[in-house]
Amino acid sequence: MAGVDKVAVPKTAQVLCEIRDGIAYVTFDHVAARNAMTVEMYQSLKTICQDLALKPAVRVAILRGAGGKSFVSGSDIAQFSSFKSGADGIAYEEGIDDYLTPLAMLPIPTIAVIDGMAVGGGLAIASCCDFRIATHDARFGVPIAKTLGNCLSPGNVAWLVAHLGIHPVKRMLLLAEMISATELLKQGYLFSTHDSPALTQAALDLAGRLIKLAPITQKVSKLTLARLLKNNLPDCTDLIAECYGSTDFHNGVSAFLEGKPPTWSGK
Repeated sequence: MAGVDKVAVPKTAQVLCEIRDGIAYVTFDHVAARNAMTVEMYQSLKTICQDLALKPAVRVAILRGAGGKSFVSGSDIAQFSSFKSGADGIAYEEGIDDYLTPLAMLPIPTIAVIDGMAVGGGLAIASCCDFRIATHDARFGVPIAKTLGNCLSPGNVAWLVAHLGIHPVKRMLLLAEMISATELLKQGYLFSTHDSPALTQAALDLAGRLIKLAPITQKVSKLTLARLLKNNLPDCTDLIAECYGSTDFHNGVSAFLEGKPPTWSGK
């Protein structure tokens, strides 16, 4: 059995990585907040992925949320209360891209195991993986038009469109719809769905198939696809600044933290 590597932030909100038999098991552990990602957790995920990229003995990574109820429910909303202008939003979205790029560019196949929901940043993380296995009742979305009134970076949007198609992404972003695992399985976004007890074995079976194949071919193939997408991104900093600098965004964050429904003014 291979050695065990762990990278973690404080115990109340952490990302763990354990390596066994050539498989890296990455766990998002913030159960009290349905595994919402803090800045420290994003930083930890980035560090883990950078470290895994330097370990040729690791052939597959499996990512999963702790607690059996949620993969990742999004980002920690409290951090947005300190935002003062659109520039803060630009910096934040650039930071998210920076945190997730090492995952998207990992030279090994990655599998997201999704219990319950993958929302916002959770959907982005799941989409950065090469394969996704989910429970039958899993749901996916980015309901920011209903909750915060913020936006996504062009890199994030492009990645979602590449994996989901433009029409489901429009439903997620413009209608704030949550889309079922059943629908996304038909569209090919999910590799398979299972009852919760069978989820772990399904991930291990897929990992076993991947480990038997040529690692350099896998690396070159996935990184070529990632580079094709990345090299066609537009500059949308003006749009991000408008959104994060809006009164709606600041009101949305305040309402969310106070547990109230937001009121949108279009300003």
